[in-house]
Amino acid sequence: MKTILTIIRAAIGWHFLYEGCIKLFADGGWSAASYLSYTKGFLSGFYHWLASPALIGVVDFLNIWGLILIGLALFIGIFVRWASLAGALLLMLYYFAYPPFGISLLGSNGLAYIINPLFIETAILVFFICYRERGYGLYQLITRYKNGRDVACRVSTDTNTVNSRREALKDLAALPVLGLLGWGASRSAKIYGADTLSGATIQINQVAMSELKGELPKGKLGKHEISRLIMGGNQIVGHAHARDLLYVKSLFKAYNTEKKIYETIMLGEQAGINCINLAFSAMSTIVKYKKLTGSKIKSIVHVGINEKAEDIYENVNIAIDNGIDIIQLFGGQCDELVRDHKLELIDGILKRIRSNGVVAGLCAHSIYSLTGCEENGIIPDYFMKTMHHDNYWSAHPRENRAPFQEIDWRISNDHNTHHDNMWDSFPDQTVEFVNRTNVPVIGFKVLAAGAIPAKDGFSWAFENGADFICVGMFDFQVVDNVNICIDTLKNLKTRKREWYT
Repeated sequence: MKTILTIIRAAIGWHFLYEGCIKLFADGGWSAASYLSYTKGFLSGFYHWLASPALIGVVDFLNIWGLILIGLALFIGIFVRWASLAGALLLMLYYFAYPPFGISLLGSNGLAYIINPLFIETAILVFFICYRERGYGLYQLITRYKNGRDVACRVSTDTNTVNSRREALKDLAALPVLGLLGWGASRSAKIYGADTLSGATIQINQVAMSELKGELPKGKLGKHEISRLIMGGNQIVGHAHARDLLYVKSLFKAYNTEKKIYETIMLGEQAGINCINLAFSAMSTIVKYKKLTGSKIKSIVHVGINEKAEDIYENVNIAIDNGIDIIQLFGGQCDELVRDHKLELIDGILKRIRSNGVVAGLCAHSIYSLTGCEENGIIPDYFMKTMHHDNYWSAHPRENRAPFQEIDWRISNDHNTHHDNMWDSFPDQTVEFVNRTNVPVIGFKVLAAGAIPAKDGFSWAFENGADFICVGMFDFQVVDNVNICIDTLKNLKTRKREWYT
Protein backbone atom coordinates (compact mmCIF):
# COMPACT_ATOMS: atom_id res chain seq x y z
CA MET A 1 0.00 0.00 0.00
CA LYS A 2 2.79 2.37 0.97
CA THR A 3 4.61 1.74 -2.32
CA ILE A 4 1.45 2.34 -4.40
CA LEU A 5 0.78 5.65 -2.65
CA THR A 6 4.35 6.70 -3.23
CA ILE A 7 4.11 6.02 -6.95
CA ILE A 8 0.83 7.94 -7.23
CA ARG A 9 2.22 10.89 -5.28
CA ALA A 10 5.40 10.99 -7.35
CA ALA A 11 3.45 10.75 -10.62
CA ILE A 12 1.28 13.74 -9.73
CA GLY A 13 4.35 15.60 -8.55
CA TRP A 14 6.05 15.01 -11.91
CA HIS A 15 2.96 16.30 -13.72
CA PHE A 16 3.05 19.57 -11.77
CA LEU A 17 6.81 19.92 -12.11
CA TYR A 18 6.76 19.28 -15.85
CA GLU A 19 3.91 21.76 -16.41
CA GLY A 20 5.80 24.45 -14.53
CA CYS A 21 9.14 23.86 -16.23
CA ILE A 22 7.84 23.87 -19.81
CA LYS A 23 6.16 27.19 -19.10
CA LEU A 24 9.26 28.62 -17.45
CA PHE A 25 11.48 27.71 -20.42
CA ALA A 26 8.96 28.26 -23.24
CA ASP A 27 10.36 30.07 -26.26
CA GLY A 28 9.13 33.64 -26.31
CA GLY A 29 7.80 33.35 -22.78
CA TRP A 30 4.51 31.96 -21.56
CA SER A 31 1.44 33.69 -20.22
CA ALA A 32 -1.94 32.53 -18.96
CA ALA A 33 -3.57 35.69 -20.39
CA SER A 34 -5.29 34.00 -23.32
CA TYR A 35 -6.42 31.04 -21.20
CA LEU A 36 -7.97 33.38 -18.64
CA SER A 37 -9.42 35.82 -21.19
CA TYR A 38 -11.46 33.18 -23.02
CA THR A 39 -13.18 31.69 -19.97
CA LYS A 40 -16.95 31.27 -20.35
CA GLY A 41 -17.98 29.79 -17.00
CA PHE A 42 -20.03 31.36 -14.21
CA LEU A 43 -16.82 32.72 -12.66
CA SER A 44 -15.55 34.21 -15.93
CA GLY A 45 -15.58 37.76 -14.49
CA PHE A 46 -13.06 36.73 -11.84
CA TYR A 47 -10.75 35.09 -14.40
CA HIS A 48 -10.99 38.05 -16.77
CA TRP A 49 -9.94 40.24 -13.85
CA LEU A 50 -6.91 38.02 -13.28
CA ALA A 51 -6.03 38.47 -16.97
CA SER A 52 -5.92 42.27 -16.64
CA PRO A 53 -2.58 43.93 -17.48
CA ALA A 54 -2.15 45.00 -13.84
CA LEU A 55 -2.32 41.43 -12.53
CA ILE A 56 -1.25 39.04 -15.27
CA GLY A 57 2.47 39.36 -14.48
CA VAL A 58 1.91 38.31 -10.87
CA VAL A 59 -0.51 35.56 -11.94
CA ASP A 60 2.01 34.10 -14.39
CA PHE A 61 4.80 34.16 -11.80
CA LEU A 62 2.69 32.45 -9.13
CA ASN A 63 1.35 29.95 -11.64
CA ILE A 64 4.75 28.86 -12.95
CA TRP A 65 6.57 28.72 -9.62
CA GLY A 66 3.58 27.27 -7.84
CA LEU A 67 3.57 24.36 -10.27
CA ILE A 68 7.31 23.85 -9.90
CA LEU A 69 7.45 23.99 -6.10
CA ILE A 70 4.32 21.88 -5.60
CA GLY A 71 5.61 19.32 -8.08
CA LEU A 72 9.04 19.16 -6.51
CA ALA A 73 7.60 18.72 -3.00
CA LEU A 74 5.24 15.96 -4.07
CA PHE A 75 7.82 14.12 -6.11
CA ILE A 76 10.60 13.97 -3.52
CA GLY A 77 8.20 13.62 -0.59
CA ILE A 78 8.61 16.75 1.52
CA PHE A 79 5.81 18.87 3.02
CA VAL A 80 3.42 16.47 1.28
CA ARG A 81 0.29 17.60 3.12
CA TRP A 82 0.92 21.33 2.41
CA ALA A 83 1.90 20.64 -1.20
CA SER A 84 -1.26 18.57 -1.67
CA LEU A 85 -3.39 21.41 -0.30
CA ALA A 86 -1.74 24.00 -2.57
CA GLY A 87 -1.97 21.65 -5.55
CA ALA A 88 -5.66 20.95 -4.99
CA LEU A 89 -6.45 24.68 -4.78
CA LEU A 90 -4.51 25.39 -7.97
CA LEU A 91 -6.25 22.59 -9.86
CA MET A 92 -9.63 23.88 -8.70
CA LEU A 93 -8.78 27.27 -10.17
CA TYR A 94 -8.13 25.54 -13.49
CA TYR A 95 -11.29 23.45 -13.14
CA PHE A 96 -13.65 26.37 -12.60
CA ALA A 97 -12.08 28.43 -15.38
CA TYR A 98 -13.69 26.01 -17.86
CA PRO A 99 -16.05 23.91 -15.70
CA PRO A 100 -17.29 20.80 -17.57
CA PHE A 101 -20.94 21.69 -17.07
CA GLY A 102 -23.33 24.49 -17.96
CA ILE A 103 -22.39 27.18 -20.49
CA SER A 104 -18.70 26.37 -20.57
CA LEU A 105 -19.06 22.61 -21.10
CA LEU A 106 -18.01 23.05 -24.74
CA GLY A 107 -14.79 24.76 -23.76
CA SER A 108 -13.81 22.50 -20.89
CA ASN A 109 -10.39 20.92 -20.62
CA GLY A 110 -11.88 17.44 -20.30
CA LEU A 111 -14.42 15.65 -22.44
CA ALA A 112 -16.46 14.20 -19.56
CA TYR A 113 -19.34 15.86 -17.79
CA ILE A 114 -18.38 16.99 -14.24
CA ILE A 115 -15.70 14.32 -13.75
CA ASN A 116 -12.71 15.33 -15.85
CA PRO A 117 -8.94 14.76 -15.33
CA LEU A 118 -8.63 17.90 -13.19
CA PHE A 119 -11.38 16.67 -10.86
CA ILE A 120 -9.76 13.24 -10.48
CA GLU A 121 -6.30 14.62 -9.77
CA THR A 122 -7.75 17.05 -7.23
CA ALA A 123 -9.58 14.22 -5.47
CA ILE A 124 -6.31 12.30 -5.11
CA LEU A 125 -4.58 15.32 -3.58
CA VAL A 126 -7.46 15.77 -1.15
CA PHE A 127 -6.89 12.16 -0.09
CA PHE A 128 -3.22 12.96 0.63
CA ILE A 129 -4.34 15.96 2.70
CA CYS A 130 -6.60 13.82 4.85
CA TYR A 131 -4.30 10.79 5.05
CA ARG A 132 -0.74 11.55 6.08
CA GLU A 133 1.06 9.61 3.35
CA ARG A 134 4.17 7.77 4.59
CA GLY A 135 5.87 6.83 1.36
CA TYR A 136 9.59 6.88 0.65
CA GLY A 137 10.80 10.43 0.46
CA LEU A 138 13.03 13.06 2.03
CA TYR A 139 10.41 13.68 4.71
CA GLN A 140 10.80 10.14 5.99
CA LEU A 141 14.60 10.30 5.66
CA ILE A 142 14.72 13.49 7.72
CA THR A 143 12.36 12.01 10.31
CA ARG A 144 14.51 8.90 10.68
CA TYR A 145 17.64 11.04 10.95
CA LYS A 146 16.10 13.04 13.80
CA ASN A 147 14.96 9.89 15.59
CA GLY A 148 18.05 7.87 14.70
CA ARG A 149 19.95 8.34 17.94
CA ASP A 150 16.99 7.36 20.09
CA VAL A 151 16.56 4.20 18.07
CA ALA A 152 20.29 3.45 18.25
CA CYS A 153 20.31 3.82 22.02
CA ARG A 154 17.44 1.40 22.45
CA VAL A 155 18.47 -1.14 19.78
CA SER A 156 21.98 -1.68 18.46
CA THR A 157 21.78 -5.00 16.63
CA ASP A 158 23.33 -5.53 13.18
CA THR A 159 19.91 -6.41 11.76
CA ASN A 160 18.45 -3.01 12.64
CA THR A 161 21.48 -1.28 11.13
CA VAL A 162 20.98 -3.10 7.84
CA ASN A 163 17.25 -2.29 7.80
CA SER A 164 17.95 1.39 8.41
CA ARG A 165 20.36 1.47 5.47
CA ARG A 166 17.79 -0.20 3.22
CA GLU A 167 15.12 2.33 4.22
CA ALA A 168 17.55 5.18 3.57
CA LEU A 169 18.31 3.84 0.09
CA LYS A 170 14.58 3.62 -0.67
CA ASP A 171 14.11 7.20 0.55
CA LEU A 172 16.83 8.45 -1.79
CA ALA A 173 15.60 6.47 -4.81
CA ALA A 174 13.34 9.33 -5.91
CA LEU A 175 16.30 11.63 -6.58
CA PRO A 176 17.96 9.65 -9.42
CA VAL A 177 14.49 8.96 -10.90
CA LEU A 178 13.82 12.70 -10.87
CA GLY A 179 17.13 13.33 -12.56
CA LEU A 180 16.41 10.72 -15.23
CA LEU A 181 12.95 12.14 -15.97
CA GLY A 182 14.33 15.67 -16.05
CA TRP A 183 17.08 14.66 -18.49
CA GLY A 184 14.55 12.95 -20.76
CA ALA A 185 12.17 15.92 -20.75
CA SER A 186 15.02 18.35 -21.44
CA ARG A 187 16.28 16.24 -24.35
CA SER A 188 12.75 16.01 -25.78
CA ALA A 189 12.29 19.77 -25.51
CA LYS A 190 15.55 20.41 -27.39
CA ILE A 191 14.48 18.11 -30.22
CA TYR A 192 10.77 18.88 -30.47
CA GLY A 193 10.40 22.17 -28.61
CA ALA A 194 8.68 22.90 -25.32
CA ASP A 195 5.14 21.59 -25.19
CA THR A 196 3.35 24.74 -24.01
CA LEU A 197 -0.01 23.31 -25.09
CA SER A 198 -0.13 20.53 -22.51
CA GLY A 199 -2.01 20.35 -19.28
CA ALA A 200 -4.59 22.31 -17.40
CA THR A 201 -3.07 25.70 -18.15
CA ILE A 202 -3.16 25.24 -21.91
CA GLN A 203 -1.96 28.30 -23.80
CA ILE A 204 -4.23 29.22 -26.70
CA ASN A 205 -2.13 30.25 -29.69
CA GLN A 206 -4.16 33.35 -30.44
CA VAL A 207 -3.91 37.03 -29.75
CA ALA A 208 -5.25 37.47 -26.23
CA MET A 209 -8.47 39.38 -25.62
CA SER A 210 -6.39 41.84 -23.63
CA GLU A 211 -4.81 42.87 -26.94
CA LEU A 212 -8.06 44.04 -28.50
CA LYS A 213 -7.65 47.61 -29.71
CA GLY A 214 -11.04 48.78 -28.56
CA GLU A 215 -14.73 48.19 -29.00
CA LEU A 216 -15.98 47.03 -32.37
CA PRO A 217 -18.31 49.72 -33.82
CA LYS A 218 -21.96 48.86 -34.42
CA GLY A 219 -24.73 50.01 -36.72
CA LYS A 220 -28.45 49.44 -37.17
CA LEU A 221 -29.90 46.87 -39.54
CA GLY A 222 -33.62 47.39 -39.25
CA LYS A 223 -34.42 47.10 -35.55
CA HIS A 224 -31.19 45.29 -34.74
CA GLU A 225 -27.92 46.85 -33.60
CA ILE A 226 -25.13 44.69 -34.97
CA SER A 227 -21.36 44.88 -35.21
CA ARG A 228 -19.82 46.29 -38.39
CA LEU A 229 -17.94 43.00 -38.69
CA ILE A 230 -20.25 40.00 -39.12
CA MET A 231 -18.98 36.44 -38.76
CA GLY A 232 -19.44 34.44 -41.97
CA GLY A 233 -20.48 30.82 -41.99
CA ASN A 234 -18.71 29.15 -44.92
CA GLN A 235 -15.56 28.18 -43.04
CA ILE A 236 -17.58 27.10 -40.03
CA VAL A 237 -19.73 24.65 -42.00
CA GLY A 238 -16.94 23.50 -44.31
CA HIS A 239 -17.83 25.36 -47.52
CA ALA A 240 -14.47 26.22 -49.06
CA HIS A 241 -13.90 28.38 -52.13
CA ALA A 242 -10.41 26.99 -52.60
CA ARG A 243 -10.09 27.18 -56.38
CA ASP A 244 -8.25 24.02 -57.51
CA LEU A 245 -7.29 22.89 -53.97
CA LEU A 246 -9.98 20.25 -53.70
CA TYR A 247 -8.85 18.85 -50.36
CA VAL A 248 -9.44 22.10 -48.46
CA LYS A 249 -13.14 21.43 -47.93
CA SER A 250 -12.28 18.20 -46.09
CA LEU A 251 -9.74 20.06 -43.96
CA PHE A 252 -12.32 22.67 -43.02
CA LYS A 253 -14.76 20.00 -41.88
CA ALA A 254 -12.10 18.05 -40.00
CA TYR A 255 -10.94 21.14 -38.10
CA ASN A 256 -14.32 22.68 -37.39
CA THR A 257 -15.95 20.05 -35.22
CA GLU A 258 -19.15 21.08 -33.44
CA LYS A 259 -17.15 21.90 -30.32
CA LYS A 260 -14.68 24.01 -32.33
CA ILE A 261 -17.53 25.83 -34.10
CA TYR A 262 -19.05 26.80 -30.77
CA GLU A 263 -15.68 27.88 -29.40
CA THR A 264 -15.18 30.08 -32.48
CA ILE A 265 -18.56 31.76 -32.02
CA MET A 266 -17.79 32.27 -28.31
CA LEU A 267 -14.50 33.96 -29.19
CA GLY A 268 -16.26 36.16 -31.71
CA GLU A 269 -18.80 37.28 -29.13
CA GLN A 270 -16.12 38.04 -26.55
CA ALA A 271 -14.25 40.08 -29.15
CA GLY A 272 -17.34 42.15 -29.95
CA ILE A 273 -18.87 40.35 -32.96
CA ASN A 274 -22.56 40.04 -32.20
CA CYS A 275 -23.92 38.76 -35.52
CA ILE A 276 -23.35 35.63 -37.61
CA ASN A 277 -24.47 34.78 -41.15
CA LEU A 278 -25.23 31.14 -41.98
CA ALA A 279 -26.76 29.07 -44.74
CA PHE A 280 -30.20 27.59 -44.16
CA SER A 281 -28.63 24.12 -43.93
CA ALA A 282 -26.53 25.30 -40.98
CA MET A 283 -29.35 27.08 -39.14
CA SER A 284 -29.58 24.31 -36.53
CA THR A 285 -25.99 25.12 -35.50
CA ILE A 286 -26.81 28.61 -34.26
CA VAL A 287 -30.16 27.55 -32.81
CA LYS A 288 -28.48 24.84 -30.70
CA TYR A 289 -25.63 27.15 -29.72
CA LYS A 290 -28.00 29.81 -28.42
CA LYS A 291 -29.99 27.24 -26.43
CA LEU A 292 -26.85 25.77 -24.86
CA THR A 293 -25.19 29.05 -23.96
CA GLY A 294 -28.02 31.55 -23.60
CA SER A 295 -26.23 33.71 -26.19
CA LYS A 296 -27.94 36.81 -27.60
CA ILE A 297 -25.94 36.79 -30.83
CA LYS A 298 -27.96 38.01 -33.83
CA SER A 299 -28.50 35.48 -36.60
CA ILE A 300 -28.77 36.04 -40.35
CA VAL A 301 -29.92 33.04 -42.36
CA HIS A 302 -30.27 32.96 -46.14
CA VAL A 303 -33.15 30.91 -47.47
CA GLY A 304 -34.01 29.46 -50.85
CA ILE A 305 -37.20 28.76 -52.76
CA ASN A 306 -38.30 25.32 -53.87
CA GLU A 307 -40.41 26.24 -56.90
CA LYS A 308 -41.80 22.70 -57.14
CA ALA A 309 -43.07 22.63 -53.56
CA GLU A 310 -46.65 23.38 -52.65
CA ASP A 311 -45.43 26.13 -50.33
CA ILE A 312 -42.54 28.07 -51.85
CA TYR A 313 -42.13 29.91 -48.55
CA GLU A 314 -41.47 26.78 -46.52
CA ASN A 315 -37.87 27.70 -45.66
CA VAL A 316 -38.90 31.21 -44.62
CA ASN A 317 -41.50 29.78 -42.25
CA ILE A 318 -39.00 27.33 -40.73
CA ALA A 319 -36.47 30.13 -40.16
CA ILE A 320 -39.10 32.29 -38.49
CA ASP A 321 -40.23 29.41 -36.27
CA ASN A 322 -36.61 28.96 -35.15
CA GLY A 323 -36.36 32.56 -34.02
CA ILE A 324 -33.93 33.77 -36.70
CA ASP A 325 -33.47 37.54 -36.40
CA ILE A 326 -32.75 38.47 -40.03
CA ILE A 327 -33.67 36.48 -43.15
CA GLN A 328 -32.41 37.01 -46.68
CA LEU A 329 -32.85 35.38 -50.07
CA PHE A 330 -29.90 33.15 -50.93
CA GLY A 331 -27.46 34.91 -53.29
CA GLY A 332 -27.13 32.13 -55.83
CA GLN A 333 -30.88 31.78 -56.16
CA CYS A 334 -31.41 35.54 -56.43
CA ASP A 335 -28.96 35.55 -59.35
CA GLU A 336 -30.80 32.68 -61.02
CA LEU A 337 -34.27 34.20 -60.54
CA VAL A 338 -33.25 37.57 -61.97
CA ARG A 339 -31.47 35.93 -64.87
CA ASP A 340 -34.56 33.81 -65.59
CA HIS A 341 -36.93 36.81 -65.25
CA LYS A 342 -38.75 35.49 -62.17
CA LEU A 343 -38.64 38.65 -60.13
CA GLU A 344 -42.15 38.11 -58.77
CA LEU A 345 -40.78 35.27 -56.63
CA ILE A 346 -38.14 37.57 -55.17
CA ASP A 347 -40.77 40.18 -54.36
CA GLY A 348 -42.95 37.50 -52.78
CA ILE A 349 -40.19 36.17 -50.55
CA LEU A 350 -39.36 39.64 -49.23
CA LYS A 351 -43.02 40.36 -48.49
CA ARG A 352 -43.43 37.06 -46.66
CA ILE A 353 -40.41 37.78 -44.46
CA ARG A 354 -41.56 41.32 -43.67
CA SER A 355 -45.13 40.22 -42.95
CA ASN A 356 -43.73 38.33 -39.94
CA GLY A 357 -41.95 41.39 -38.57
CA VAL A 358 -38.51 40.12 -39.60
CA VAL A 359 -35.84 42.20 -41.35
CA ALA A 360 -35.67 41.08 -45.02
CA GLY A 361 -32.49 41.10 -47.08
CA LEU A 362 -31.53 40.44 -50.66
CA CYS A 363 -28.21 38.74 -51.35
CA ALA A 364 -26.50 38.50 -54.73
CA HIS A 365 -23.19 37.74 -56.40
CA SER A 366 -23.97 39.43 -59.70
CA ILE A 367 -24.44 43.18 -59.83
CA TYR A 368 -27.04 42.58 -62.55
CA SER A 369 -29.25 40.90 -59.95
CA LEU A 370 -29.40 44.02 -57.82
CA THR A 371 -29.83 46.45 -60.69
CA GLY A 372 -32.56 44.21 -62.10
CA CYS A 373 -34.45 44.26 -58.78
CA GLU A 374 -33.93 48.02 -58.44
CA GLU A 375 -35.33 48.68 -61.92
CA ASN A 376 -38.45 46.72 -60.98
CA GLY A 377 -38.99 48.51 -57.68
CA ILE A 378 -37.90 45.59 -55.49
CA ILE A 379 -36.00 47.16 -52.61
CA PRO A 380 -35.23 45.07 -49.50
CA ASP A 381 -34.41 46.29 -46.00
CA TYR A 382 -30.77 45.82 -46.94
CA PHE A 383 -28.61 44.48 -49.77
CA MET A 384 -25.86 41.92 -49.31
CA LYS A 385 -23.40 41.99 -52.19
CA THR A 386 -20.02 40.48 -52.99
CA MET A 387 -17.54 43.37 -52.75
CA HIS A 388 -13.89 42.97 -53.63
CA HIS A 389 -11.45 44.44 -56.14
CA ASP A 390 -9.91 42.33 -58.89
CA ASN A 391 -6.23 42.97 -58.22
CA TYR A 392 -5.26 39.42 -57.27
CA TRP A 393 -3.53 36.76 -59.34
CA SER A 394 -6.36 34.25 -59.77
CA ALA A 395 -8.97 36.78 -60.97
CA HIS A 396 -9.83 35.91 -64.56
CA PRO A 397 -9.24 38.49 -67.34
CA ARG A 398 -11.73 41.35 -67.59
CA GLU A 399 -12.38 40.73 -71.27
CA ASN A 400 -13.71 37.26 -70.41
CA ARG A 401 -16.25 38.41 -67.82
CA ALA A 402 -19.98 38.24 -68.53
CA PRO A 403 -23.27 38.94 -66.65
CA PHE A 404 -24.30 36.26 -64.13
CA GLN A 405 -21.02 34.48 -64.63
CA GLU A 406 -20.57 34.14 -60.85
CA ILE A 407 -23.25 31.45 -60.57
CA ASP A 408 -21.68 29.23 -63.25
CA TRP A 409 -18.42 28.47 -61.44
CA ARG A 410 -19.50 24.94 -60.52
CA ILE A 411 -19.87 23.86 -64.16
CA SER A 412 -16.85 25.57 -65.69
CA ASN A 413 -13.29 24.22 -65.71
CA ASP A 414 -11.88 27.15 -67.65
CA HIS A 415 -9.98 29.50 -65.38
CA ASN A 416 -10.11 32.20 -68.08
CA THR A 417 -13.89 32.36 -67.83
CA HIS A 418 -14.62 31.43 -64.25
CA HIS A 419 -13.68 28.59 -61.93
CA ASP A 420 -14.31 29.30 -58.25
CA ASN A 421 -11.94 32.24 -58.42
CA MET A 422 -14.02 35.41 -58.54
CA TRP A 423 -17.25 36.61 -56.93
CA ASP A 424 -17.49 40.25 -58.00
CA SER A 425 -16.85 40.28 -61.73
CA PHE A 426 -17.61 43.98 -62.10
CA PRO A 427 -16.34 45.77 -58.97
CA ASP A 428 -16.64 49.23 -60.54
CA GLN A 429 -20.35 48.69 -61.18
CA THR A 430 -20.78 47.34 -57.65
CA VAL A 431 -19.22 50.48 -56.18
CA GLU A 432 -21.46 52.68 -58.35
CA PHE A 433 -24.60 50.81 -57.24
CA VAL A 434 -23.68 50.75 -53.54
CA ASN A 435 -23.00 54.48 -53.49
CA ARG A 436 -26.38 55.38 -54.92
CA THR A 437 -28.61 53.01 -52.96
CA ASN A 438 -30.28 54.36 -49.83
CA VAL A 439 -30.55 51.15 -47.79
CA PRO A 440 -27.79 49.49 -45.76
CA VAL A 441 -25.30 47.28 -47.61
CA ILE A 442 -23.42 44.27 -46.27
CA GLY A 443 -20.33 43.45 -48.28
CA PHE A 444 -19.32 39.79 -48.38
CA LYS A 445 -16.53 37.84 -50.03
CA VAL A 446 -14.52 41.01 -49.33
CA LEU A 447 -11.30 38.94 -49.30
CA ALA A 448 -12.22 37.03 -52.47
CA ALA A 449 -12.19 33.85 -50.36
CA GLY A 450 -8.70 34.41 -49.00
CA ALA A 451 -7.06 35.86 -52.12
CA ILE A 452 -6.89 39.40 -50.69
CA PRO A 453 -5.22 40.32 -47.36
CA ALA A 454 -7.64 41.37 -44.63
CA LYS A 455 -6.33 44.94 -44.29
CA ASP A 456 -6.71 45.51 -48.02
CA GLY A 457 -10.11 43.83 -48.36
CA PHE A 458 -11.66 45.46 -45.30
CA SER A 459 -10.48 48.92 -46.32
CA TRP A 460 -11.66 48.55 -49.94
CA ALA A 461 -15.15 47.47 -48.92
CA PHE A 462 -15.71 50.18 -46.30
CA GLU A 463 -14.12 52.93 -48.39
CA ASN A 464 -16.44 52.04 -51.27
CA GLY A 465 -19.65 52.19 -49.28
CA ALA A 466 -20.25 48.97 -47.35
CA ASP A 467 -21.99 49.58 -44.03
CA PHE A 468 -21.08 46.12 -42.73
CA ILE A 469 -18.76 43.37 -43.91
CA CYS A 470 -19.32 39.63 -43.53
CA VAL A 471 -16.09 37.64 -43.18
CA GLY A 472 -15.56 33.93 -42.64
CA MET A 473 -12.91 33.20 -40.03
CA PHE A 474 -11.31 30.46 -37.98
CA ASP A 475 -10.96 30.77 -34.22
CA PHE A 476 -7.31 31.82 -34.46
CA GLN A 477 -8.23 34.73 -36.77
CA VAL A 478 -11.01 36.28 -34.70
CA VAL A 479 -9.11 38.84 -32.61
CA ASP A 480 -6.84 39.86 -35.49
CA ASN A 481 -9.87 40.43 -37.73
CA VAL A 482 -11.60 42.53 -35.09
CA ASN A 483 -8.48 44.65 -34.58
CA ILE A 484 -8.08 45.16 -38.33
CA CYS A 485 -11.73 46.19 -38.60
CA ILE A 486 -11.39 48.68 -35.72
CA ASP A 487 -8.26 50.22 -37.27
CA THR A 488 -9.88 50.38 -40.70
CA LEU A 489 -12.97 52.19 -39.47
CA LYS A 490 -10.85 54.68 -37.53
CA ASN A 491 -8.75 55.55 -40.57
CA LEU A 492 -11.23 55.75 -43.46
CA LYS A 493 -10.12 58.54 -45.78
CA THR A 494 -11.98 58.38 -49.10
CA ARG A 495 -15.43 57.05 -48.14
CA LYS A 496 -18.09 59.31 -49.67
CA ARG A 497 -21.28 57.40 -48.92
CA GLU A 498 -23.07 58.18 -45.69
CA TRP A 499 -23.65 55.37 -43.21
CA TYR A 500 -27.10 53.93 -43.91
CA THR A 501 -27.73 52.48 -40.45
